[in-house]
Amino acid sequence: MTDFVSAEWVASQDEDIRIVDVRDAWEYDGLGHLHGAVSVPFDSFRADEHGAESDTDAGDGMLPDEDDWVQLLSEAGITPDSEIVAYDDHHGVFAARFLVTAELFGHDPDRLHLLDGDFSSWQLERETSSETPAVESTDYEVTRPESTPLVGPDAVADAGDDPDAVLVDTREDEEYDAGHIPGAVLLDWRNLVDDETRGLLPRAEALSVLEDAGIVPEKRVVLYCNTARRISHTYVVLRHLGFERVDFYEGSLTEWEAQGRPLETN
Repeated sequence: MTDFVSAEWVASQDEDIRIVDVRDAWEYDGLGHLHGAVSVPFDSFRADEHGAESDTDAGDGMLPDEDDWVQLLSEAGITPDSEIVAYDDHHGVFAARFLVTAELFGHDPDRLHLLDGDFSSWQLERETSSETPAVESTDYEVTRPESTPLVGPDAVADAGDDPDAVLVDTREDEEYDAGHIPGAVLLDWRNLVDDETRGLLPRAEALSVLEDAGIVPEKRVVLYCNTARRISHTYVVLRHLGFERVDFYEGSLTEWEAQGRPLETN
């Protein structure tokens, strides 16, 4: 499953892993990066806000075009068997989006890892590099998985009324109060981030935050935000903590509102 790995683990690995920096290209070049990291900026694997919509099925939402994704990973020297570690400088939320995208396109989740902490955290204690590594292009191939965590708006609507499920809005309080999907509970994704380490809260603290919001492993969890970026981080957190039933509304509120579906306000 997609999980968090420590800076110590990353530093101890050999050349068998591919480290992916999803910050802007100018940050990668101008501020330095982890040694051996390749640059795959967030905007390069992000569809615009007019992604696919669906009535009952799980649409592609903000996912990139499959051919564009294949080209990106091929140019980054990544193969379907690559062990990938991704990072950014925003507590991991953009890097998590890269990893979730890889999982949805069929990359083995057990080979997908989010750096626990971000570039600023790494830079405080470890050396960085200004050299761009020489990368040999590959012929990356997508093999769509038989099943994914993606769900469509009808399933999301049902989750709001299902006692065995918890529908989770991962946006900020003000956004939630202004309008959220009926039945959703609020969990700002940043509440699972340790401000000091810029990484994930210690396990017991993270589980406590989740339980306080009614998010427990016994229930099916359905995640949404505005454009599926913030839920990517929460998805990785939940999978890392051992939650087995985590659904991902890729269309999120962008699709929900485009279809004229109802919202609740506080």
